[in-house]
Amino acid sequence: MNARRLPPAPAEAGQILDAALHLLDRQVLDRDSVPVTTVDDLEITDVPVDRPLDSDAPAPVITAILTGPVLATRIFGGRPPASRMARIPWRLVHWIDTTVHLGVFQDELEATWTERWVRDRIIRRIPGGSHDPG
Repeated sequence: MNARRLPPAPAEAGQILDAALHLLDRQVLDRDSVPVTTVDDLEITDVPVDRPLDSDAPAPVITAILTGPVLATRIFGGRPPASRMARIPWRLVHWIDTTVHLGVFQDELEATWTERWVRDRIIRRIPGGSHDPG
């Protein structure tokens, strides 16, 4: 019986994550702990499909969080077009616990442009919509 062995643990610094357990469908918060979005998908470095487990090739690395309109595809199947997904570079992730914390404010992200547009063009025009309730 030819048993396949797992590759040795990576020598470089970093954290090993189970994407399904630690990342997908998790809430993303900005540096003020304001909710920004959820993790809908991940962008990772290319890994050859035929790579043997004991290969010295580098392990895949997350390069970005992808977020976008995925509700319909989860109900009916398929994938949303890549052009509809917003990309948050992985370098902006500050830490991960039960949520994914970013080191930037939500206004600095391209992923929240639609919310800012609705806030600035629609909500502010509603009487009383230009100030915080309090």
